[in-house]
Amino acid sequence: MCLKALRKKADEVKAGEICALVGLEGFEIGDTVADVENQEALKSIAIDEPTMSMLFTINNSPFYAKEGKFVTSRHIKDRLEKELEKNLALRLGQTGSADSFMVFGRGVLHLSVLIETMRREGYELQIGQPQVIFREIDGVKSEPMEELTIDLPETDAGKAIETVSMRKGEMVNMEPKADRMILKFMIPSRGIMGLRNYLLNVTAGEAVVTHRFKEYQPYKGEIPGRINGSLIVMEQGDAIPYSLHNLQDRGKFFINPGEPVYEGQVIGEHSRGGDLVINVTKTKKLTNMRASGSDEKMKIAPPLKHTLEEALEYIQADEYVEVTPKSIRLRKIYLNENERKRDRNRGGSNA
Repeated sequence: MCLKALRKKADEVKAGEICALVGLEGFEIGDTVADVENQEALKSIAIDEPTMSMLFTINNSPFYAKEGKFVTSRHIKDRLEKELEKNLALRLGQTGSADSFMVFGRGVLHLSVLIETMRREGYELQIGQPQVIFREIDGVKSEPMEELTIDLPETDAGKAIETVSMRKGEMVNMEPKADRMILKFMIPSRGIMGLRNYLLNVTAGEAVVTHRFKEYQPYKGEIPGRINGSLIVMEQGDAIPYSLHNLQDRGKFFINPGEPVYEGQVIGEHSRGGDLVINVTKTKKLTNMRASGSDEKMKIAPPLKHTLEEALEYIQADEYVEVTPKSIRLRKIYLNENERKRDRNRGGSNA
């Protein structure tokens, strides 16, 4: 039976019954509706404050508006403001630009759920690198700490402990369970970014990683980030199998042969530190002695495809995740190599 048919006006409701109040404006979560003559408020509900921020901006790549319906800054702003009404831990801030917005949430997973929902609804947007929110508590720089639990095979426990320790994590408990080990740590929120993907690779997908916000503690110091640079497209076109085959020794690719790419797009991870600009749209030069049919013998390794959450954790400060209803791409903020060099000289995000 339709619930709408069961609705009726009531003069009073009792504990345990469900009701709707119509006509109230300007109220917040935790407010108490009371009798005017007998005003007695209940204790307000405490809502955890955001611990991480991300930059949301319009998609201005060469593939703009090819896959999405809602692509303007007005579309994105209206959608984020609508989300604030029901997403209690979300906050929205201004950036000084009409095309971008600073969104504050409870972590990468919290914000990636919002982004995934938006892309399924037909939105196109670009997301900047997640940034942890620091606070000044009693004159001391403090950062959010998470309670991290890792359930993994006992043989891989040593690698996990070493990796978490490098990310300023402190072990609080180790419990064996059959042929597995359950490890518990206190770790800065910064240290969790990219950790899940690494542990899944090390354990061949057997690790189970969970974490939750615990409290703010004094800043734990620098955490080493991604060492390897990015493989960046030189010019727009389709990725040619011949070029991908010849460039495989330069690193791991994120794209398939024949996939359209554009200048400034990040299509792989460099095998060394520092970014490398490559041309994957170059075709094989044919002569009387060389035929195109010989390309059939080439072997190209399968690409590494990121999920949305993995992409957000992977990017550097000078990169965006381009999100559309059909695609997730990585790109540099400045698509042109000369613009990136000027930005480095200014001490910008590339520095």
